[in-house]
Amino acid sequence: MMTGTIPAARGRLKEHEVLAPFTWFRVGGPAEFLLRPADIEDLCAFLRDLPLEMPVTVIGAASNLIVRDGGLNGVVIKLARGFGDVEIEADGLVAGAAALDVSVSEHAAAAGLSGLEFLSGIPGTIGGAVAMNAGAYGGDMAGVLDWVDIATRSGELKRLSVHDLGLSYRHSNLPADAVVVRARLRARPGEASLIGARMAEIKSRREATQPVRARTGGSTFANPEGQKAWELVDAAGCRGLKRGNAQVSELHCNFLLNLGGATAAELEGLGEEVRRRVREKSGVSLRWEIKRIGVPA
Repeated sequence: MMTGTIPAARGRLKEHEVLAPFTWFRVGGPAEFLLRPADIEDLCAFLRDLPLEMPVTVIGAASNLIVRDGGLNGVVIKLARGFGDVEIEADGLVAGAAALDVSVSEHAAAAGLSGLEFLSGIPGTIGGAVAMNAGAYGGDMAGVLDWVDIATRSGELKRLSVHDLGLSYRHSNLPADAVVVRARLRARPGEASLIGARMAEIKSRREATQPVRARTGGSTFANPEGQKAWELVDAAGCRGLKRGNAQVSELHCNFLLNLGGATAAELEGLGEEVRRRVREKSGVSLRWEIKRIGVPA
């Protein structure tokens, strides 16, 4: 046991672990506890024995996440080895929650399965993609998901159908403290050369239009109905706007950048300033697509 309230785990359990190195933005304070469970059984046993008053936060690739500078209270769970397998089936695949979206699309392509090419353009993991109904390049999780297995806060393993999740634009009704452990995605047999060509097209489009080699997150703001967030940000004069070492990307102004040494407060503050200017200019209140979690410094 650690500190009397935290159950033991077979995986890696650390106290006061700084989260910045685990996030795409490279910002964020410490987790009170960080657990990387060994496997599903380890995760379920840990959750079952963890006192219910202890908060639980799950992070995936943390590609769409700002962890605030003061860090996170309670237990942060990061799925890694043991949750990354991809099993191919005749009309789809089952992917572990820690499997990277791009890796899942590559497994599908190698098996001659079509319909999951869009995943190659989404940074992040399958667990995160389920939780936010990730989508890009004409596809989203709602269109391909059959079911998801979750570990509940009480340590039970439960299967939810896509209907149970109530997926809508960049949103799911996943129970707040549930941990996605794997998901089944539908696909169909396709022509290998066409699948490869579609993935190559997505890759080149993404590299031409997004700051893929920078310290960034995914899209900062969700597109309002019938509008594009980046156009509203641009029209409000925010392309290239800076706060400290945080900047609105000049290449694609729905992306925030850490130019090096930015704090979470600078990134979040810059995002709020962009929202204020857009509201003033166009009357539209942009909704954050990037999650901001934790406590300020």
